[in-house]
This record gives sequence, structure tokens and C-alpha cells, in this order.
Amino acid sequence: MVAHLLRLKLLLLRNSLRRSTWQLVGVILGGLYGLGLLGLIVAGLIVLGTVDLELVRTIVVLGGAAAVLGWLVIPLVASGVDMTLDPARFVTFAVPMRQLMTGLALSGVIGIPGIVTLIAFLTLTLTWIRYPLAAVAALICAVCAVLLCVVGSRLITTAGTALASSRRFKDLSSTIAIIPLVLLGPIFAGITAGFQSSPEFAGDLADILGWTPLGVFVAVPADLAAGAWLTALARFAIGVGTIAVLAYLWHRSLSHALVTPPYNAVTRKGAGNLGLFSRFPATPTGAVAARALTYWIRDPRYAASIVVVPLLPILLWFISGDSGDLFLLNYLGPITAFLLAWSISADISYDNTSFWLHLSAGVSGRNDRAGRAIALLVFAVPVVLAFTVVPLWLSGSLADLPMMLGLSLGALLTGTGFSSVLSARYTYNVPLPGESPFKTPPGTGFSMLAIQVLGWVGLLVLLAPEIGLAIAYLLTGSAVLGWLTLLAGLALGSAVLVGGIRLGGAWYDRRGPELLQAVSVNK
Repeated sequence: MVAHLLRLKLLLLRNSLRRSTWQLVGVILGGLYGLGLLGLIVAGLIVLGTVDLELVRTIVVLGGAAAVLGWLVIPLVASGVDMTLDPARFVTFAVPMRQLMTGLALSGVIGIPGIVTLIAFLTLTLTWIRYPLAAVAALICAVCAVLLCVVGSRLITTAGTALASSRRFKDLSSTIAIIPLVLLGPIFAGITAGFQSSPEFAGDLADILGWTPLGVFVAVPADLAAGAWLTALARFAIGVGTIAVLAYLWHRSLSHALVTPPYNAVTRKGAGNLGLFSRFPATPTGAVAARALTYWIRDPRYAASIVVVPLLPILLWFISGDSGDLFLLNYLGPITAFLLAWSISADISYDNTSFWLHLSAGVSGRNDRAGRAIALLVFAVPVVLAFTVVPLWLSGSLADLPMMLGLSLGALLTGTGFSSVLSARYTYNVPLPGESPFKTPPGTGFSMLAIQVLGWVGLLVLLAPEIGLAIAYLLTGSAVLGWLTLLAGLALGSAVLVGGIRLGGAWYDRRGPELLQAVSVNK
């Protein structure tokens, strides 16, 4: 049965590669990236073995603890990314628990992350090759560390199955999970500042992590190399005990999940509540706008864009904080406008097969494009205006307000019109409805990156008049140029918005069936 589960995992991976050439290309590129990263890790660990023992211990413990933490955290922030052997799929099969757990654990190593982690931990044997006993212990501890990663990851995945069945929990967790990812830069900067401010910080942190389940296994060889046998034995006992506890909890959680299938709670709502549809005109454009705005509120794939918006001031403050000059915050409005306008460049792709509702209802392309643009502008305009005025007011730079408003409104209006054209012309794989915002089918990366890069270049070209006037204003300080930037932003932005809705609508009317076929295949 264990071998059958492993073959099933490999079969699922093989079949996923046969779906399209782009998926195969994406996996190949991912494999090459993993091999390159693995090569750097292996070379670094081998060279690390030639330096001072205390430095080796510090780096190995910190790196090993980070790897274990990653295996435990990723299922929390990216649930649903890889569910090829989802425990819920075995509810109707009488698979013995011990064999099922063994098969699921071993299958967790199959894949680029598992293979890279395993080889990286095994390379620690070469790091400690100067100390034969420590090298032997490193080999044993490497296997135990990988087992800890896999069992911990599977426990978190299985324990979250019941909660993940709740649509509200899934949407909320997927949205909140984006926050720490966006703030990775400031978080790492804080840790780096700790290292820089105190030379002993790294060693002290390694000492603490060496007694936690995150770093016990990678700390054991260092203790043996230093002659601390009892300490090494104590750490190893803590690690083995942790694996035993996690395996027991996983057994209990898996047993419960297999006999208690997840269910969705049904909520009752009063009749006649049309939500946003009652607040928009009873026209095709109003109906599309209400539907699109509902998606912005309830769909985590759209909500991810909204969550990032209030974090942008933190990121810009962090980026410009090192220089002591917070001038980047003054450009918060244009940056926010650019990103929000671009966020609807794949709206038809996000519709997936529900796009047939628009076609079957006979909604014209112009009404569809206008409705989606209105849904975005309803909240984007107030946000962009606030993000433009407030930073300038706080920094005492209100004299630059006309120029900044021209950039912001120009980027928002022009970007919305350009995205209305792009989404009606090009589609690509995106997370399916109800899935994690982080999940994309293999092979999507290249095509999506190409569309994104070329689209950004095209949008910047359309914004060239506003950008040119803004640069001239900054160089000369002429108030006339600032007001000309505002005028250009409003006039050219409105023209591109109207033209984009018409051109995108024409493409929509011409390619409606092809668009439906494309988004139906993108799953």
C-alpha cells in the first residue's frame, strides 16, 4: 500500500505535466531553479566545514531552524497549494492507518521542495567531515530532521481540513496570509538590524533555537564535535520526542478526518436582500458592476489586492527609511493607482467558467468593460485621492499636489482603460474560484510573466506624457507644469479609459466564445 501511494503521487505529477507544454516548461524551469539553489547550498555547506567550529554551529543551526520553520509555516499561509494526496480523498477507502501515514509521509518528500530539503540536510555530513563521529550523527539527524518537517507539515495540513471546509475561514485565512508575505522585507530587515547591532546576537539566537524542536537535530553534530556528549543526547531526545508527539497528533487528526468528512455550514438569510445589486442601477452595466464589486469584497483572490493597499505605506517607509528621507511616501498615490488599475487585467481569467453567465445573458462588451471599471473606481478613487493628499500634507509638500494628482489620476484612469483592453484579449491560468490565491497550475509562470512585463511596459508608455510633465516640474519647479500634469492626467486618462472600454468591448464581442473556451481550459 505504501508503494501504491508513492506510485499514485508520481502518477499525479506525471499527468499534471501532460496537460500542456507550458506546464512542462514551468516545471523544468522550477527544477532548474531548485538545482541551482541546491548547488549553492551544497557548495556553501561544504566550504562551511573549513571555518571555526563556533561559526559552523551558529550558521548550521540558524539555517536548519529556518528550513524546519518554513515547512511548518507554508501550509498555514498557502493551504491548498499542493493537495495531490489530500487526506480527505481517502475517506471512502479502508487503508490501514499505519500504511496511510507512512505513504503520505514519504510522498511529502517527492517534489522539488522535499528533494532540496533532503539533500541539503544530508550535505551536513560533509560539513562535519573533519569530525567523524559528528559526521555520522549528522547523517542520522538529517533523516530525522526531514521526517520532522514532513510530519509537522502533514499534521498542520490534516488538522486544517475541517476548518478549510468553511468558506468563510478559507477566504479570511487566504487573505490574511498575504500580510506577512508582503512584510517579509521589514521583518528580515529587523532581524538583520539585530545581527548588526549585536555581534553576539546570532550566537545567542542559535543557542536558543538549538534547544527548540526547530534546531535540535542540526545542533547535535555540533555538540559532538565540541565533545558535549550529554548535551547532544539531550537534544536528540527532544527531537525524537517531538517527532513522536507530532506523529501521535497527526494519527489522531487523520483518524478524525477520515471518519468525519468536512462539511459546509449553511447560513440563512432573509429573502429580498439583493446586496450590492440593490445599490446599482438596474442596467447591464450596473449589474456587472455590482457583481464585480461583490467579488472584490468576498473573493480572496481579489481581496488580496485590497489587503496589500494599506501595507504600501509601511513598505515605502521601510524602503526610504534607511536614507532618512521619506520622499517615497509622497509617491504613494501614483504607485497605489498603478497597482489597483492593473489588478483587473485578468478579471475574465478570474471568472473562469462563470464567464458564461455574461455571454448567455447577452451583455455587450462595452457594458461588461464599463461595469468592471466602475466597480474598481468606486473604491479606488477615494483611496488614491487619500494616499495622494495625506502624505503631501504630512510632509509639508502641498505645493506638489497638482502634479501628484495628475500622476495618480492619470495612472488610475489610464491603467483601468488599458486593463479593460488587455483582459479582453489575453487570458492565462490563475487560481480557481475557492482556491488559495497562491495556487497556480504548473507552467503558468512564464506566460503570466510575459503578459505582466509587456503590459507594464505598455502602460508606462501610455503614461509617458504625465511622467514627462512631472519630471519637468521637478526639474524646474514651475507651478504651471504641475497644473499641466493634472490636466494631462485627467484628459488623457479619461480618453484612454473611454477608448479602452470601447476597444476592449469590441474585442469582447468578437472573441466571446473563444474567451469562454480559454478560461474553461485554464484549470
